[in-house]
Amino acid sequence: MTDGTPTWRFPRAFWTGNAAELFERAAFYGTFIALTLYLTRVVGLSDVKAGIVAGAFSGWIYLVPFFTGAAADRIGFRNALMLAFALLTLGYGTLGVFHTLGPVLVGLVLIVIGGAFVKPVITGTVSKTSDSVNRARAFSIFYMVVNIGSFTGKTIVAPMRIQMGVETVPFFSAGASLAALVLVFLIYRPPEDPDAQPKSIRETLQGMWMAMSNLRFLALILITAGFWAIQGQLYASMPAYVLRMAGETYKPEWYANVNPLVVVLFVVAVTQMVRTWKPQYSMLVALALIPMSSLAMASSTLFSGNFQIFGMSVHPITVMMVVGIAIQGLAECFLSPKYLEFASKQAPPGKEGVFLGFAHVNTFFAWIFAFVFSGFLLSSYCPDPATLSATEQVQHAAALAGQGPLPQAYDHAHYLWLAYAGVGLLSFLALVIFILVTNRIDAEGERA
Repeated sequence: MTDGTPTWRFPRAFWTGNAAELFERAAFYGTFIALTLYLTRVVGLSDVKAGIVAGAFSGWIYLVPFFTGAAADRIGFRNALMLAFALLTLGYGTLGVFHTLGPVLVGLVLIVIGGAFVKPVITGTVSKTSDSVNRARAFSIFYMVVNIGSFTGKTIVAPMRIQMGVETVPFFSAGASLAALVLVFLIYRPPEDPDAQPKSIRETLQGMWMAMSNLRFLALILITAGFWAIQGQLYASMPAYVLRMAGETYKPEWYANVNPLVVVLFVVAVTQMVRTWKPQYSMLVALALIPMSSLAMASSTLFSGNFQIFGMSVHPITVMMVVGIAIQGLAECFLSPKYLEFASKQAPPGKEGVFLGFAHVNTFFAWIFAFVFSGFLLSSYCPDPATLSATEQVQHAAALAGQGPLPQAYDHAHYLWLAYAGVGLLSFLALVIFILVTNRIDAEGERA
């Protein structure tokens, strides 16, 4: 714990916890960016079935921590983190060794449970090793570490996938998790509060009910789920779309890194710019931008040849993906900080933590929908080349080599992004209605 003066110096447990978080994020995003490719190419699932499995996995990742957080308080942070990284190492290792559906599902469940312990433990460590004066600085470091881990994991796995196959990617994640386990075992000694009263599962469920029964909060959770459903396409649709439309040598993992890069560069400036805005108006800007990102991604089909950028020939899919993902990152800068501000203002006095904890339930709804919907869209408009006829497969391979057009099955591949532009537009209109209705209710309450 710091002594109450502004500082960037924190105890060893703080830095060890953040190092463990970096390894965990690198492991998670390294495999997550390749998950749908792994499920279709290695496990042999269809796009639809892969979407269902990946959607369930990614959704539960965001719900289970509410319960594992209570368990971590009971068994102690160090024990919880060692258990977490042991499960993660075993889970990712299972994906690397076994390639049939049963063991893969077991591996994914282990990753969900292990990962669900990490975030509440690390955020709890950050909180316990800082004071009110330095907590904002502590969490800014944590947020930077999360983005560095995400960036690092996706950067490393791209050449692995190209050179050794997507089936090798989980081994990177298993290695990163094992390194974190060793780090925690040797160094991590978090501060423990013997007088703390851990929450029970019943208290957790009561907190969830209290948050979800606030109709304004629930409405905004569902509305902003549309935003995260679109951003979820960085993992659900974008890797398969890029490889099927441009070729195996392209690196969708690196395109996805544009998002955290833009957030890190602009979130402070945007947050400062909108600091006096009502949260819902900043979120409205975000929801106006997010369908534009999907439209940008869809627009690559409008260009017949490559772009010439700094003397390099760049595929239009690369250019428009980067543009679309950059717009998503900018939109996130307008959404995330003000959304959390709104959540805290909806909470009864003393319950801000409960509401902030459940604010991320929007991602649970969003990613289950996003991955399942993506599976159907890919299957319909941008199918796996392995499902094509032999003649079409030859034509597809030739097209990627620059020898002729893609098969007719890909004529409307961009409809996938238009569908998500529609999701974004519906979310934007829903937020406009939300603002109009709540403003009217508030005005009537003031007159009364």
